[in-house]
Amino acid sequence: MTDFPAALSAAAERVETRLQAEIASLPQSTVRDAMAYAARGGKKLRGFLVLESARLHGIGPDRAVAAAAAIEAIHAYSLVHDDLPAMDDDDLRRGQPTVHVKWDEATAILTGDALQTLAFGLLASEDAAPDDAGRLALLGTLAHASGGAGMVLGQALDISAETAIDPLDLAAITDLQRGKTGALIAWSACAGARMAGADPAPLAAYAQALGLAFQIADDLLDIEGDAALAGKRLQKDIAAGKATFVSLLGVEGAKTRARHLVAQAQDALAPYGARADILRQAAQFVIARKA
Repeated sequence: MTDFPAALSAAAERVETRLQAEIASLPQSTVRDAMAYAARGGKKLRGFLVLESARLHGIGPDRAVAAAAAIEAIHAYSLVHDDLPAMDDDDLRRGQPTVHVKWDEATAILTGDALQTLAFGLLASEDAAPDDAGRLALLGTLAHASGGAGMVLGQALDISAETAIDPLDLAAITDLQRGKTGALIAWSACAGARMAGADPAPLAAYAQALGLAFQIADDLLDIEGDAALAGKRLQKDIAAGKATFVSLLGVEGAKTRARHLVAQAQDALAPYGARADILRQAAQFVIARKA
């Protein structure tokens, strides 16, 4: 059986190739160059989840790669905008200067805008799903997951929390992260079921637990991680005085919570039996990663 690292690597290569080809097809411009730069590299975990959830429903990678590239375009756009001085004000991403540092703020804003619209163009293409109903399901749910009810809402809540008088409690942080981090992970994991017109409920339950475990791992890496491996500045949350899973639960409490969430994610895959073993390995990976 293919193991998770090999599956993730193969998915990353496939998704990177499709996404860079789509960007290269655009008219030459500074924004196109910045889009290719922003989309390059990374684990491509969200694209992997799309391809793997599609495989569970009998849809091959050639048919699913457009949706996988779309979610990675959305993810890249979110990182470009998150890095801006008005947001998280980061100068490093994946070990390289962020887009606004390498070019300028206006280019970074336009690059994020262009990556976002590219994603919806990919989902509207004929090869994004087996039929029109599948494409519409992908388009509608990604608009919800990435916008004012999902990722953007989560980011807005995160920014507001930095200046709030009272720090967030555990329930509020959980709700925030379900939008900021979890919404795109959930869309990715459910994409295959939506392409096939199948019930996404088991994968939605898997993704909800996975997304929170992923964020706890990020919070832990911000404290315990190696900046060289992470490719970005660490300990930003402490410096900003932000409430996180770690600040509320402690390091060991956060690690225990993450392990419980991984077990929940793995249990949610029971309807798929052994066919979902790579997704079970993926859940374990999110809390074992070093970057």
